[in-house]
Amino acid sequence: MEGIIIMKKVIISLACCAFIAPLAFGDGLQMGTVAVMERGVTVTAKSPAITVEGGEVASYQPRGTLVVHNQGRGQFVLEGPGHVFNSKGESVQGAVRAGSRVHVYFANNGGVRTIDHVVVD
Repeated sequence: MEGIIIMKKVIISLACCAFIAPLAFGDGLQMGTVAVMERGVTVTAKSPAITVEGGEVASYQPRGTLVVHNQGRGQFVLEGPGHVFNSKGESVQGAVRAGSRVHVYFANNGGVRTIDHVVVD
């Protein structure tokens, strides 16, 4: 009689292991799977025409302002931080020395000509 009880315990233990093992290794029962597909987005727009003009940084500049003299075209004034870069494409922090050669990049968008950024040589 005692042998039958031991045999039942062994069979129940094996059955439990057989049921739990596939869950532990990722086999067996699967819950619902979800497939996610991304759709590409296409954006079409006219890019603004970019023109470049050379110039020289003025000797007097109010704080936070870059004044560029361009021979024959007057002067350009850029106020505020963030649009002045060096030739490596790194943002220039602080004042730019007077007399420095620069390239002013203009964006022509819908007939409006604005300074896009300035590159210091």
